[in-house]
Amino acid sequence: MIVGVPRETYPGGCQVAVVPDAVPGLVKAGLEVLVEQGAGEAAGYPDRAYRDKGAALAVSRDEVFSRADIVLQYQAFGANPQGDADLERVRQGQAVIAFLEPLSNAGAAGRLAGTGAAAFSMELMPRITRAQSMDALSSMATVSGYKAVLLAAGHLPRMFPMMMTAAGTATPARVFVVGAGVAGLQAIATSRRLGAVVQAYDVRPAVKEQVESLGSKFLELELEAGEAEDSGGYAREMNEEFLRRQREMMARAVADSDVVITTAAVPGKKAPVLVTAGMVENMRTGSVVVDLAAERGGNCELTKPGETVLEHGVSIIGPVNLPSTVPYHSSQMYSRNVTTFLLHLIKEGQLVIDTEDEITRETLVAAGGEVVHPRVREILGLAPKTAGQGGSD
Repeated sequence: MIVGVPRETYPGGCQVAVVPDAVPGLVKAGLEVLVEQGAGEAAGYPDRAYRDKGAALAVSRDEVFSRADIVLQYQAFGANPQGDADLERVRQGQAVIAFLEPLSNAGAAGRLAGTGAAAFSMELMPRITRAQSMDALSSMATVSGYKAVLLAAGHLPRMFPMMMTAAGTATPARVFVVGAGVAGLQAIATSRRLGAVVQAYDVRPAVKEQVESLGSKFLELELEAGEAEDSGGYAREMNEEFLRRQREMMARAVADSDVVITTAAVPGKKAPVLVTAGMVENMRTGSVVVDLAAERGGNCELTKPGETVLEHGVSIIGPVNLPSTVPYHSSQMYSRNVTTFLLHLIKEGQLVIDTEDEITRETLVAAGGEVVHPRVREILGLAPKTAGQGGSD
């Protein structure tokens, strides 16, 4: 079977789905690897590196899609606003593995299903021990949490660490991280490395130990969070009354901080507003808010996705696709995730869709000409599929 790796066309996207070092593992599994010329250039992986590792180069995108049995992408149709042209290239019997955003763009998932291709969405990877090495969302969240701190440090008109100098002592910056998932924990760790005093908050009391292990103070709010995460390990949407009380109790922490980094997001849902305009107004002049939920509408009421705005003397940064700003390592991490997942699906050189396997079942969005994922079908208003109906080879 041929594995095709086209160049990414997402606006501003610099990653590549497969890095050269991953090619030998695919070849060893009996696969051929076909890479579009220039696919890895923006991430720091030249064509010659792919050739040296055993991949073939395609002269055009059309060649990749026409020859490949399996297409590996970072952001494919559904997650890529420039992906319409690729939809016409996808064919029946082919498989596409990528970020597809099926929960927020279910209509695109339906159109992709209509091609007859099998489609697997990397953001639906279950958070179970067996799938940790395939968890691309966590990998990209790690990059985002790291880069968020660097963005904040670049905009803050003061230094992060305490410094004792002949000119006096500079006090450390105070950082407040909202959400202690993968991105939040990385933001905490990076802020601490830079010398900041950090406190963090999460609706899940169970993460207190992780926060404190990184040298951060865990802000405890006397609220009943209930079931803050679902059975898959992803955040659950909280009701508006809970969010209102949470915002009231967070107001003091936000006002006392030089930097606020927000990371709260629920898959397929609009991000909850946690930092209001009133909270921003009470922050000190020169303070910075970095909103990692900007692509989902933002955790800060004043966030504008893809922009940095100045309100009440506070910079509110709404980055989108932060992993693309660190393309070398984000590509390396994603490549490990997606190729590990692909090898999970490969049996004796062939792609096998075994829906008895939880990893396969939970990531499979489309097969046999229709949407098969229960959550996506529900969004589309389709009746649940009965056991054994479609979705397997």
